[in-house]
Amino acid sequence: MAHTSNTTISSCLLIIVQLFFMLPAKTNAKIPAIIVFGDSSVDSGNNNHIQTVARSNFMPYGRDFAGGRPTGRFSNGRITTDFISEAAGLKQIVPAYLDPAYNMSDFAVGVCFASAGTGYDNATADVMGVIPLWKQVEYYKEYQKKLRSYLGDTKANEVISEALYATSLGTNDFLENYYTMPQRRSQYTIDQFQIYLVGIAKNFIKNLYNLGARKISLGGLPPMGCMPLERTRNMGNGNECMESYNLVAVNFNEKLNGLVMELNKELPEIQVVLSNPYEPMLQMIKKPSSYGFEVASIACCATGLFEMGYACDRYNLFTCKDANKYIFWDAFHPTERTDRIIADHVVKTALSKFLA
Repeated sequence: MAHTSNTTISSCLLIIVQLFFMLPAKTNAKIPAIIVFGDSSVDSGNNNHIQTVARSNFMPYGRDFAGGRPTGRFSNGRITTDFISEAAGLKQIVPAYLDPAYNMSDFAVGVCFASAGTGYDNATADVMGVIPLWKQVEYYKEYQKKLRSYLGDTKANEVISEALYATSLGTNDFLENYYTMPQRRSQYTIDQFQIYLVGIAKNFIKNLYNLGARKISLGGLPPMGCMPLERTRNMGNGNECMESYNLVAVNFNEKLNGLVMELNKELPEIQVVLSNPYEPMLQMIKKPSSYGFEVASIACCATGLFEMGYACDRYNLFTCKDANKYIFWDAFHPTERTDRIIADHVVKTALSKFLA
């Protein structure tokens, strides 16, 4: 009887935690909704509901999330878009569109179409069988229909035009595709590949614009050569950051910035900004103690050298006790604390015009 009672109490507590997270952070929301596209940096659990190895819906992922539960976020807790939603006066998390635990009352103020392992290039999504960018846009079109049914045309159109559209992708196009698979390397130099991706990004934003989006945050690349996985591969150079990869990130971000300026001139009433995590992330990695971190070169999970996804499991004895001391959670993804700092930065800089 005591066991049944404890189970019931645990279930009730989990429901209370879920309800708490779906409450508005405060009432003076600056935007009516946040709508998210991208990869594992912003996937809040869509990959839980497709056939792929690119998953994180198991412990120790989510161990610092409310209720200590894995959600499919590649983090020990919340991710940048959750913090941006909270900063905007919306809810404390942005739910995954494919998660049946949520419905249109949740999605009307925040929805995530992102899929871990994807990129601008369809070939990137093919590597791990995840949701390509074009399919994320198809889900968004479906969402618009549901939103109109739920809110009525007038209110739905207002949400669509006033919402913040947050995108974050590109890292996998280089690390999982260009530098790993032979096809694109045989077709393009690294600079040509960047131009190819920027062309896809342009068409993607134009598609969103034609569907009614007006406030768009285009996510830049982090210093991807400093991810623990890339440092581990750089053994011949003392496990320092892979400067060639960082240079690619800098060059690609410059091209994205050029795209932002071009689109703002070309499309009436659009407001596109570049939310660039590169500099704040690099500063954290160079001077971790200035931000209250102790470890920058390896990750918290497992040995911290190469593990992510299924290699980062609950039984690994090497996993750190306090993720707040680490910049990286697994060999590819930041900790919740790092994501909070990045979110604070973009909220105060690129996104200030939408959220002030």
